[in-house]
Amino acid sequence: MIFKRKMYATMLQWKNKRPGKTALLLKGARRVGKSTLVEEFAKREYKSYILVDFSRKSKEIDDLFSNMMDLDFFFLRLQNIFGVSLHKRESVIIFDEVQMQPLARQAIKHLVKDGRYDYIETGSLLSLKKNIKGIVIPSEEHAETLYPLDFEEFYWAIGNTVSLGQMHDAFMMKRPMGEAVHRRWMRDLRLYMLVGGMPQAVEAYLQSNDMSAVDEVKRGILEIYESDFFRIDPSGRASKIFSAIPAQLNSNASRYQFGKTIKRQSSDKTKELIAEIESSKTVTIAHHANDPQVGMGMFADFNVYKMFLADTGLFVTLAFKDKLYTENEIYRKLLSDKLESNMGYVYENLVAQMLKTKGYEVFYYTFPTENKHNYEIDFLLTKGKKIVPIEVKSSGYKTHKSLDMFCEKFSSRIGERILLYTKDYQKDGPVTCLPIYYTPFL
Repeated sequence: MIFKRKMYATMLQWKNKRPGKTALLLKGARRVGKSTLVEEFAKREYKSYILVDFSRKSKEIDDLFSNMMDLDFFFLRLQNIFGVSLHKRESVIIFDEVQMQPLARQAIKHLVKDGRYDYIETGSLLSLKKNIKGIVIPSEEHAETLYPLDFEEFYWAIGNTVSLGQMHDAFMMKRPMGEAVHRRWMRDLRLYMLVGGMPQAVEAYLQSNDMSAVDEVKRGILEIYESDFFRIDPSGRASKIFSAIPAQLNSNASRYQFGKTIKRQSSDKTKELIAEIESSKTVTIAHHANDPQVGMGMFADFNVYKMFLADTGLFVTLAFKDKLYTENEIYRKLLSDKLESNMGYVYENLVAQMLKTKGYEVFYYTFPTENKHNYEIDFLLTKGKKIVPIEVKSSGYKTHKSLDMFCEKFSSRIGERILLYTKDYQKDGPVTCLPIYYTPFL
């Protein structure tokens, strides 16, 4: 299935505003739909295209990039191999999974300078950083990141083109929508949480209307990720760190605790491993803001963080990956709208995903209570010269002790204070209580 993606408009803007000046590098995790999107774009926006898939390359293709001195001969051979005629400024050449042929990525510098055609590269970040040794990274690349389908794209996929616009209008009015509308929108959000935004999982849902089929697809994607993690770290530590994310969030600790997942190792090795995992775009990392204020990145502690999955649908499956689908409590309780407060980490993962997809860097903050426990602000945003603290609740309860104490501690820095929860819009004193489906509008 071909799904409507917002990235298409970004790609079209690149084509129209930077004709022949840069190559487009579309990055992202495995199975987020990069190859499908790029080929659909090439079919619609160009007179002809050639797709070089380096995951199925031949020696003949490899040999093409061993000598780029004669570009006329290069293009002649390329057209002959694929049986496609290229047209000056009307054709695009796609290097799919470019990380598997570093010389092709290096050649971008000369190909863009030549100016005859457009170039689009796709790559999975797990390997992009590993396969650049000994090559010159072209400065002529314009990079974009493709994430799983967001909530609006999921709505489009299931044939609903109006609900998110109505949600936005309701958000702007800042008033309750009433129980019937709220329940329908929460049901849609829970469905999105269960299916997720991986195109194959969405397709499985549309074709079967069967959550067990969806779960099987997601398990397959997680196995691919696990295999990739073993490639970058044969010791298995990267895979263990990734697989333990649901358990770490469930423990309600104030940071990812490596001692509960892997054996002790040097700080530098841990940092390198986390950098590899983060670059895969399979996770979202929230760093601790030691001094919450505008410009939070300058005060972040990059040694203290939480990890979330980049797709909440995958998170739901990973949380119970060692059990049968029928034993997955999250599916059952979300479908029946009975998710308990101790499973709030599922909604927390969703909020992290939505904020990251919207373009926010994700930060959080903890500080001690009087009895040596911690208050925690789940997410921190900045708007203008103020910070916006966000607390996430998986229930309808609007208690917000952490939010209150944080705002008292940093009163001069606070703008709007937000509680994201599962009930309709309301105000509770200075706190704005928003249903979680409003997160994309923050």
